[in-house]
Amino acid sequence: MDMIVETRASRITVQCSGRLDVASAKEFETTLEPLVKKSEQQVVLDFSRLQYISSAGIRSLLFLMKTAAARSAAGQTRNLLPFRLIQASPAIRQVLELSGLLESFSSGFRATPGTKPVPGKTYAELLPLIRGAFPSPVSNADADRQFLTAVAGGLEQIDQLKTDRPYLGRREAIDYSQARSRQIPENMSGVAETVAGIAEYLQGGFIWGHPHTQENVVPPTTVPSIIGNLFGAIYNPNVISDEYSYRVGLAEIETAAMCAALVGYDPQLSAGFFTFGGTGTILYGTRIGVEKASPGTFGRGLHEPLKLVASAAAHYAKINVLGWLGVGTDHLVSVPTDADNSMDLAALETNLRRILDSGEKIAAIIATMGTTDAFGIDNLQYITGLRDSLAAEYQLPYRPHIHADAVIGWAWSVFNDYDFDANPLAFNARTLRCLWDTHVNISALSRADSVGIDFHKTGFGPYVSSMFLCKNKDDLSLISRDAGLMPYLFQFGNYHPGIFTLETSRAGGAALASLANMKLFGKEGYRGLLGHLVTMAEVLRKRLDEHPSMCQVNDYNYGPVTLFRVYPDGINAKAVLYDELNSPGAAESLRRSNVYNRKVFDELHRQMEQENGFALSVTAHYRTAACGVPILAIKSFVMSPFIEERHMQDLIECLEKARRTVSY
Repeated sequence: MDMIVETRASRITVQCSGRLDVASAKEFETTLEPLVKKSEQQVVLDFSRLQYISSAGIRSLLFLMKTAAARSAAGQTRNLLPFRLIQASPAIRQVLELSGLLESFSSGFRATPGTKPVPGKTYAELLPLIRGAFPSPVSNADADRQFLTAVAGGLEQIDQLKTDRPYLGRREAIDYSQARSRQIPENMSGVAETVAGIAEYLQGGFIWGHPHTQENVVPPTTVPSIIGNLFGAIYNPNVISDEYSYRVGLAEIETAAMCAALVGYDPQLSAGFFTFGGTGTILYGTRIGVEKASPGTFGRGLHEPLKLVASAAAHYAKINVLGWLGVGTDHLVSVPTDADNSMDLAALETNLRRILDSGEKIAAIIATMGTTDAFGIDNLQYITGLRDSLAAEYQLPYRPHIHADAVIGWAWSVFNDYDFDANPLAFNARTLRCLWDTHVNISALSRADSVGIDFHKTGFGPYVSSMFLCKNKDDLSLISRDAGLMPYLFQFGNYHPGIFTLETSRAGGAALASLANMKLFGKEGYRGLLGHLVTMAEVLRKRLDEHPSMCQVNDYNYGPVTLFRVYPDGINAKAVLYDELNSPGAAESLRRSNVYNRKVFDELHRQMEQENGFALSVTAHYRTAACGVPILAIKSFVMSPFIEERHMQDLIECLEKARRTVSY
């Protein structure tokens, strides 16, 4: 962009030509800011020769307008319009009008704290601005172009927040007290200005696809899933019924059928639908189990005590579900885990027999197919067999419902028909062994009565994309409502999940986004992606194994998550960890090591924020050692396809630096 600055007695004219975009916005600001701040003359813009203005240019104008407004409010200028626009091409005027800036240029920028708002517009004047805030409901090339410009402008602004660090923009302390004092503005704002303001809320947020981000089981989202979710946001289908969603309901059915076939269900006999999260999938599974164990509770409520059985390593959502269902958190039976973080099967049988011997009922058994902390996988085949044999032995009039919480592990179902002998994707031997081990356990998903699936985890879709999958669709009749109670619904169409869903509002974006990813990746793509994550995790594990002062903790779990601990020089990490885990007298040593590892993690966090380090997480209670003290572990969860082997070496170097920085 070219700028010509002309100074006259009463004003300074800045004539701009070319493009005011991300490449020229900084120069534009640098040139005009001192004039707007200090000049006694009026600063005017001549945009008659300006060909294009992007969101970066809009932001520069907003900055300069606020600077001028601040001078006016402080009484530092005699002119009501210290900064104004005198000419602009029709195309530029349209962009400024849609952004809400054209009006501001003629109002003197009075909308600052402590000043009176610009006099309100009449309804007739306001209506075009209101309509401009929505996508056009009919084909309109100009409106569509403006919509795309607004979207592109927001994306451009976010892109400018990217650095080489694993988060957007800057990270600083957040003042929540100011947020709690915010009030709704008096006047409308422009679309571009609003988008620019909303984008600011992403400052400091993690970039999940960054190779240094290994914080937890949160994936980057694919382009098709983003667009699928966007389509859902634009046209806002409600998948309570096909009268509100039409073919978006078809997307839900297709995705459920694909998932059913993957886990080994018959798609014709099963049913699936999206819900509000992994907690929602456990809620549905448990609720069906409650109705099986104690028929009629959906109508008259709970009238007898029921038990929920789950691994000690199962997600804490089990507590939420018991409390919200009214079953009671005290009715959770927590089963200890083995060294591979799966349920201790002998302990499981002991607990089930104790419940049945007491005459109590089992609402549901939750089998965790990939724990959040360690990727532990329960032996679902044994659990379902044990359930069946005990139901026969005790002559139960029901079979305790088994829900597979596979929100992380479900994706490994794509390997159920992979030829591990031929290994067509040419995984290395170490990765192949890991994938095979996981496949053996995940292949039992077909035995569960229901399965929880999160596309916003290992499906690489946006939040929230959780699916509840029911092996026998007739089970949903146990939690169905009388359609007559909803007289304004279900008047036409053939797909009415709102009869049995807890939600009466279900966004269609999850179905569209998830289906997009299923079609994008297919089995091949998911195999390659998951294989890469495991490969990178194994690279890290190998590096840890080679370091005398570092050691992994979840040795027997072969997924993308690695738990590890570090120790000072002179301490054999593996030997000390073994003693801390197994010796009843190791309490003091374990506590000291926990404090040290916490310090290391805190230093890693500082490196991440200030030195382009790595975003990891920490679990304060991986499991309880023999001495009764919880074990703290640092966690790397590989979820980005952009991670390469060199990044794992960089992580080891960051760990080494942190290890030597903190005291023991």
